[in-house]
Amino acid sequence: MIAVQVTYTVNDAYVNTNKEMIEAFLTDFRKSDGSQFLYSVFQTEDRKTFIHISQYKDRSIQDSLLGTPSFLHFQEQRDQNLTSEPKIEVLNFIGSSKDIFDN
Repeated sequence: MIAVQVTYTVNDAYVNTNKEMIEAFLTDFRKSDGSQFLYSVFQTEDRKTFIHISQYKDRSIQDSLLGTPSFLHFQEQRDQNLTSEPKIEVLNFIGSSKDIFDN
């Protein structure tokens, strides 16, 4: 399994647009086989910091999702409205309270 956490902060004026762009790519992601990945987005209390946590069964599904046009457009627009570089962390999976992926 591949797990990644991306944390970033956008300009105040871009917060609502960022949320709209996130919903657009999540709508597209929902059209894919959800048994192969889990993609969650959170907003912190400051309202302008976002955390994306993605878990993929394998590299193939990760590459497929991250190549979705709406996701690429989101990244392009987000990158123009950041207050600093995103922090990208690859996570080592230890365990969870339920199975994430069907085997």
